Amino acid sequence: MRFHKSVFSLLFLLLSYFSFSQNVEFTKDFFPNDKEGLKKAKEKIELGDSYFEMDENFLKLSIEPYLEANKFNPNNAQLNFKLGKCYLYSSFKQKALPYLEKAKNLDKNVDINLDFHLAQAYHLANQWDKAMGLFYEFKSKTNSETDPLIIKKADKEIEECKNGKILSSQAIRVKIDNLGKAVNTEFHEYKPLITADESILFFTSRRPNSIGKEKDPVYNDYYEDIYYSVKQADGKWSVAKNLEEPVNTGDHDANSGLSVDGSKLIIYIGSKNNGDLFEAELTGETWSKPKEMNKNINTEKFHESSASYSPDGKTLYFVSDKPGGFGDRDIYISYLDEKGKWGKSENLGPIINTEFGEEGVFMHPDGKTLYFSSQGHNSLGGYDIFKSVFDQTTKKWSVPENIGFPVNTTDDDVFFVVSADSKHGYYTSVNSNGFGGRDLYMITFLGSEKNDNSKETDIAKTDVKIEKKQEDPQAKLTILKGIISDELTKKPLDATVEIIDNQLNKIITSFNSNSFSGKYLISLPAGKNYGIAVKKNGYLFHSENFNIPDTAAFQEISKDISLKKLEVGSTIVLKNIFYDFDKATLRQESTNELERLLKLLNEMPSLNIEISSHTDSKGANDYNAKLSENRAKSVVDFLIKSGISPDRLVSKGYGEEKPISTNETEEGRQLNRRTEFKILSL
Repeated sequence: MRFHKSVFSLLFLLLSYFSFSQNVEFTKDFFPNDKEGLKKAKEKIELGDSYFEMDENFLKLSIEPYLEANKFNPNNAQLNFKLGKCYLYSSFKQKALPYLEKAKNLDKNVDINLDFHLAQAYHLANQWDKAMGLFYEFKSKTNSETDPLIIKKADKEIEECKNGKILSSQAIRVKIDNLGKAVNTEFHEYKPLITADESILFFTSRRPNSIGKEKDPVYNDYYEDIYYSVKQADGKWSVAKNLEEPVNTGDHDANSGLSVDGSKLIIYIGSKNNGDLFEAELTGETWSKPKEMNKNINTEKFHESSASYSPDGKTLYFVSDKPGGFGDRDIYISYLDEKGKWGKSENLGPIINTEFGEEGVFMHPDGKTLYFSSQGHNSLGGYDIFKSVFDQTTKKWSVPENIGFPVNTTDDDVFFVVSADSKHGYYTSVNSNGFGGRDLYMITFLGSEKNDNSKETDIAKTDVKIEKKQEDPQAKLTILKGIISDELTKKPLDATVEIIDNQLNKIITSFNSNSFSGKYLISLPAGKNYGIAVKKNGYLFHSENFNIPDTAAFQEISKDISLKKLEVGSTIVLKNIFYDFDKATLRQESTNELERLLKLLNEMPSLNIEISSHTDSKGANDYNAKLSENRAKSVVDFLIKSGISPDRLVSKGYGEEKPISTNETEEGRQLNRRTEFKILSL
């Protein structure tokens, strides 16, 4: 009896195996007792096939009807192959693998490109050796003369698998967090942009509540609109809002680049010349109608897709597929001329650009680190994110560096931006734990592990070992931000802010504070002595000095500035007047501040002022008094030589008599060492 039971069990297992391995067609022969179910399944296949035979953008529409048919008959090789291929062209590419594996198990000859697509699925699953083996097998069966393009693609994916093996063994320590349901939806969200202080997030989404409220017939997705979210006190993002008209229209409107303070936005509009770039500007609380960039940026027949400003707003990096480049899409650079127009663009060259596509360019607020996505270099699959640093001495870009696994994946990783302190990155990804389509994520770069270099990467659902020491992120720049207001009324002011390179006596950039909030924000890359001048008609100008050595680490400074009305008795400190050590000789770095004072005196011929100089308490009283007197006289002498009548000027040396801070600390003593001017009469 036991013998018969064992034989029966063995026969059952064998029958089960052969029934699973047998290709089951959608015919009456296989389903003689369920004609109605067969009919509905074939109708679903017919619907799926109608999309399958269209453009690749419609393949994803085949998935739902194919899945319905697959429930009825999960053992059809052709249907499993089609499902696998459709998933490869969807937002959920990783789901392709089991269907393609099953298709091959049922009928290895079901399609001439089965091995190629199955190898792609293994590649996407980080199964590098399996993928390479199958790509080689596919190549051995394919005529390279009749199918050169697919052979070239197979060769490229083999190289990407090799890169993937190396990069995945050197994984970097990161934590990746979904930005949450206030930002992400069941629809697509992508192209994140942030202000330098991470206070505002802009992004593109394809949602039913877009301005157009319709689907693009080509891509079969809702038209793109731009949305924004504000970081709240608890660190969470507010519920995203549509940027509305005039920025968003019934067409595709996608954000592309953002100034560091969030006041200027580069927009991609799809209906113009196959896709062009526009600029919109925030005045108070209102965005201007996007204005088309000039012909040095946009072309009539080609596609300009993404762009990024330099921190000073005077350089533009953008992506175009116009002729004359090195590959599919290249990155170009253009400079703002003296008339405020974008000049003739130049290709960034073969160090950055490859024979493949480049996309998603972003210049970091440090002004020298360029992030971009590329299908070339040592990508581990699709577009990967790279960074390159510009050397001011050699005037060359460094060889692009893959920012590493698991941030870069075997799928497309594009439109990556980094916070000013380089600790956070924002990008788009598709994750099974997401809200639907593509979602926005924040990457926290954790730096090197102090003691244990073999711990797991701190990333949800990712099992990666650490082999490579990662340098701790450290951006060399200062973020200066605050509110400019009237000293008495506290009313926010729309004032002009000039940033000066004191060593070169050159204005680097100029911008206005927001007319509604008075807010301003600027990125100051390390390695310069900066002068800051704030000006508005009817007010005394205000100056600040920030000497930031090249070795300085990242810092964020909040500096509210109160402007004083032009009134008798008003006094301001000239923070960009410098003297040689222990002398009254004016240094070259003082030129811009002196010329600003000179301009004020020329514009107001009845203005009489007192120039005073002050010291700290170190040294003898008499010595300090004499030194301060000579320093004040040096400023007055400059103004007289520049044409100002002596009877409009008074010089005073107060020594250590009038401190504005403690003399017990170096910071306090530095504040006490100052030059001022006071209005005597108007």
